[in-house]
Amino acid sequence: MELTVRVPGSCGELVQGYWQGRPFLITCPIGLYTTVTVSNSCHEQTELGYKSRRALQAVLDYLGQRQFPFHLRLTSQLPKGKGMASSSADMSAVMIAVAAAFGRELQEAEIASLAASIEPTDGVFCQGLVAMEHCTGRIFHRYDTVPPMAIAVFDTGGTVDTVAFHACHDGSLHHADGAAAQAFRLLNTSLTAQTLGRAATMSSLANQPVLYKPDLAHLVDMCDGLGAAGVCSAHSGTVLGVLFPPLTAARDMARAVDTIQTALPNLIYMTTTTLQSGGWSVTCI
Repeated sequence: MELTVRVPGSCGELVQGYWQGRPFLITCPIGLYTTVTVSNSCHEQTELGYKSRRALQAVLDYLGQRQFPFHLRLTSQLPKGKGMASSSADMSAVMIAVAAAFGRELQEAEIASLAASIEPTDGVFCQGLVAMEHCTGRIFHRYDTVPPMAIAVFDTGGTVDTVAFHACHDGSLHHADGAAAQAFRLLNTSLTAQTLGRAATMSSLANQPVLYKPDLAHLVDMCDGLGAAGVCSAHSGTVLGVLFPPLTAARDMARAVDTIQTALPNLIYMTTTTLQSGGWSVTCI
C-alpha cells in the first residue's frame, strides 16, 4: 500500500482582519505543495517537525487509534516562516494521509478544527477560496470560482513565528476592521480578477501598522504600469504577491518582475506561480 496526499501552500492571504468582531482570513492557495506519502514498505520515515507531530497525534486521538503502523514521509516546496501556509499545509496533509491510511476521509470542518487546536490555521486544504476564522477553524464563506491569475512572489526578508505573532497582534488587527469588511463585501458582491486585486491591495495596505513592509506602497503604485491587478501579502509573514489578470503573457510578467527587481532591489524574487482552488488530492498505488 502507498498513498500520497498533496496540499497547496499560499502567498499570504487575500484579505485578513476582523468581520463582525471575529478575526478572519480569505485564503490565497497557490501552485506550491506539501506532499505526504504513507507506505507499508521499508522506506525511511521522515522526522516530522513539531507541529506535524502534534497533527499526527491529534488525528490519531480523533480516530481512536493508539499508534500509526505505517511509514510516513513529508516533503514541501514551502519555506518556513514566510507566511506561505507551510505549517497549515504540513499539518492538514499529515491528517488527511493518516486518516486515509485507516480508510477514513476527513471533512474540511474536521481538519480545520483539529489544525486550529494546534495553531491559527490557513484553510488551504479547503476547495475554492474560503473565508475562515483562523483561530477556531470555522469556515463561514466559500468562493467556488477562482480567477486563473498568476502571482509573482517576492520576499521582504526574515521570518515570522506565526503563533507568537497572533498571540501578540490579533487584537491590534481591529484597526483594519473597515478595510477588511469593505474588501470582504467587495468580493461577496463580485469576485473577479479586478475586484480580487483591489480587495487584496486594500487589505495589504491596511495591515501596514501591524507588520510593516517598506516596499509595499511603492509596489502598489507600480501596479498599473506593470499590468497587475493588485498586491496580496502575508499579514503575519514576509511575502508579497503581485497579482496578474488572466491571459497576461509570460513575457509581460517576466518584464514586470525585472522592473520590480530594478526599482525595489530589497525585494527578493522567489517564483511566479498561480492562484488556484485550494483542497487536497489523494493518489493511491
